[in-house]
Amino acid sequence: MVIDSILLLVLTAGVLIASFALSPRMTGVDGFYNGRDSDGAAPGLWTLVLSQVTTWIFARSLLTAAVLGFYYGTPGAMAYAAYYFSFLSGGLIIDALRFRHGYSSIQPFLADRFGAIGTTCYNFVIGLRLVSEVFANLLVVGVIFTATFGADLFGGVFGQAIGDGGGIAIVVLALVGMGYSMLGGLRASLRTDVLQMIVFLAVFSVAFIALVTHDSFSFGAAMQAEGTAGALPGWVLLAVAGLQVLSYPMHDPVMMDRGLLADRRTTAWSFFHAFWISVLCIFGFGLFGVQAGILATDGQTMQAVWAQMFGPWVMIAVNLALIVSAISTLDSTLSSASKLVVIDMGALPRTVTSGRIVMALFMLAGLGFCFFGTQDLFGAVAVSGTASMYLAPVILFSLWGGSRAVPVWSYLVSFVAAVSGAVLYFLINGKKQIGLDAMAAMGVEHKYTALLYICVAVLVIGCGAFALGAARSGASRSNVAS
Repeated sequence: MVIDSILLLVLTAGVLIASFALSPRMTGVDGFYNGRDSDGAAPGLWTLVLSQVTTWIFARSLLTAAVLGFYYGTPGAMAYAAYYFSFLSGGLIIDALRFRHGYSSIQPFLADRFGAIGTTCYNFVIGLRLVSEVFANLLVVGVIFTATFGADLFGGVFGQAIGDGGGIAIVVLALVGMGYSMLGGLRASLRTDVLQMIVFLAVFSVAFIALVTHDSFSFGAAMQAEGTAGALPGWVLLAVAGLQVLSYPMHDPVMMDRGLLADRRTTAWSFFHAFWISVLCIFGFGLFGVQAGILATDGQTMQAVWAQMFGPWVMIAVNLALIVSAISTLDSTLSSASKLVVIDMGALPRTVTSGRIVMALFMLAGLGFCFFGTQDLFGAVAVSGTASMYLAPVILFSLWGGSRAVPVWSYLVSFVAAVSGAVLYFLINGKKQIGLDAMAAMGVEHKYTALLYICVAVLVIGCGAFALGAARSGASRSNVAS
């Protein structure tokens, strides 16, 4: 066990050192915020593809896919994989934004349609998402190293939310990840994403081959598995993902930023390739949880089943895949955070120094959530995904629906409905009394069924407000013309 732990530590350190070595020191604004090289050239197709994939196959996603597969069987794994259809809807969003409407980013589009309120609401939602991404990926690293090195390392130096071994790993990874992100911004993120994705695919392939060749594994049995808690919640989550997948990519600045860098053809193909690669990887990792659910005895955890199934080398590969995915997401999240505050919001001077300050602030916020916040990984996805649904009518009516005039009040109604729904699910997920009372009022017993009802209500309210606002605006224009 000691040798295995040391090897995992050495491999992690090797990835971090290589990431530092690949990170160029950018002093120009264009390279730091827009990812262009020293000659001003945009990234190529496969740089974009690998960067898109590795920043969306992050540690939280891998672990969440496995957990959902463990509890809800194949439907649970399918539900999380369905979120990666966001690459298809995201590609269509970017294509309409840039090449149909002629905007270089989302904020100017929203400002032209809905004024300062449009950008303020949007920046609020994506700011929360960026903080949650920092927190969630650091949290997974903490869980892995707590399990590896124990919760009593160095005698209780760190807080109670994460065991001491995990707490040390979180702080070290946060500092190192922030360090090389500060060197090169988005350009560094793109370069290191390629390395990290290659490492991830290598170690994931080793682990996946070990899974499917294991004596206990049967693909047919896995496809019929219903998990340790029954398949129905998994099917409900699949419906939730289907409702959220339209708006989900638009509230993810990491994906959207990578859609603003290259020409139309390169951008379109990068989204398509990222889609199928991501779906295969996520569903493949979900099968680890599905198989653990098949073999688990009463009360046995997923990690305990994995330890019985696999030898130490496979567990190292699984853990290293999770750690590498966390590293790759952190630098991308920090580069998008700096662009959001400095370029898109204009809150600080357009300098590289401003971007580095923003990176430090977002990392501190993420660390704060790690040690004092929730440890529910899917809860963060569900809450942010529900909040993002206020953008669904924006996409349908304003982005894809042409230049139809929609009043600001329609936008606000959609925003308030979505944020209220997200808060309500947060209370339900946290088992707060007001959340439990809301579930009782809905007549449901499972939180995922309540989430489905909330998502339907948010969509109906938001799209209804936009349809009514567009109709009234049209009627007003007709009256003026007559």
